[in-house]
Amino acid sequence: MNDFLSLIESTPVYARMAIFLGLSLLIATVVVVVLYRLLTATANRVDSFTLKAFTRRTRTGAFWWLAFFLTLSFWINFLPAADDPEAPLYLKPATQITRALLYIFAGVFLVKLTNVVSDTIRYRYNADDRNNLRERKILTQLQYIQRIAAIAIFIVILAMILMQFDSMRTLGKGLITSAGVGGIIIGLAAQKSIANLLAGFQIAFTQPIRLDDALIVNGEYGWVEEITLTYVTMRLWDQRRQIVPLQFFIDGTFQNWTRTNSELTGTVLLYVDYTFPVDALREEVDRWLPLQDIWDERVKSVLVTDNNDRAMTIRVLVSAKDAGTTFDLRCRTREHLIHWIQKNYRHCLPQNRVAPNQTAMISAEVEEN
Repeated sequence: MNDFLSLIESTPVYARMAIFLGLSLLIATVVVVVLYRLLTATANRVDSFTLKAFTRRTRTGAFWWLAFFLTLSFWINFLPAADDPEAPLYLKPATQITRALLYIFAGVFLVKLTNVVSDTIRYRYNADDRNNLRERKILTQLQYIQRIAAIAIFIVILAMILMQFDSMRTLGKGLITSAGVGGIIIGLAAQKSIANLLAGFQIAFTQPIRLDDALIVNGEYGWVEEITLTYVTMRLWDQRRQIVPLQFFIDGTFQNWTRTNSELTGTVLLYVDYTFPVDALREEVDRWLPLQDIWDERVKSVLVTDNNDRAMTIRVLVSAKDAGTTFDLRCRTREHLIHWIQKNYRHCLPQNRVAPNQTAMISAEVEEN
């Protein structure tokens, strides 16, 4: 081994760099091929979702580049010091670039690891179930923390890259100190966009909204599709997307139909004549509603809630497991009951009445004219 090292040290610097480059390529390739075959086989044997997610997320090349530059950085120790007067001029920038690229791919690899953790948590906390309040709470916090972690990784990697250059070393050290990070946050907090970022912390942990919550914002009904660092994307009922700043959910007023649970009660209003038999309608609702598979059997009610000089208002209440299903059940109920009234009690639809004496007066006025 000593003879091998002595042989390497006796060769010119550029030759050593070429040898180290080739060795790094070889070692990185062998390590990645062998490691990923072992991981894939182990993941299939033990049926581990985390291992499968790791191989899927990192096999795009991030780990290979990390292994390559990590090995190359190790071989740099066998080159002359960059500040050595006898070292070639190109050695120092080559060393700085190598280490900078190492930090970049280390950051990329760390971000992919956070994605692996995120995938595992999403797999374990599936939000597709009916009672998914706890799952949506965890996934909302996870989405925000994942983005904050990516920003923190970016800041640290940027600081380490800057520290490779003499003119930027002070700035790099400032970025990774608490005073530097705090100064950045305080300095930017006055910006409206950063106010949204800070509002995101409050939303992530107090959770006035969560992923897949059904909201009414500015008169628009939709579901929370994405919560970013500065805004919320709502998927509206007609597939449009509404973008709302995070600060709105701290300062503004909105309706959250799934704040405590996803179950909702829907209202159907019918306007009929005073001669309409309400008991017959109750019997029809009692017969028809249990036949609907989307009714959750929680709420069923038929009541006269209002009246005026022309008609009375009958309110029919129904319930379903979530906002979308409740809307469908309301529409079905309204359509069925209107058809039922048309078929059986057409004469009980709202109508205008004219008293006999009023009819005589109208006829007399017509004859005079």
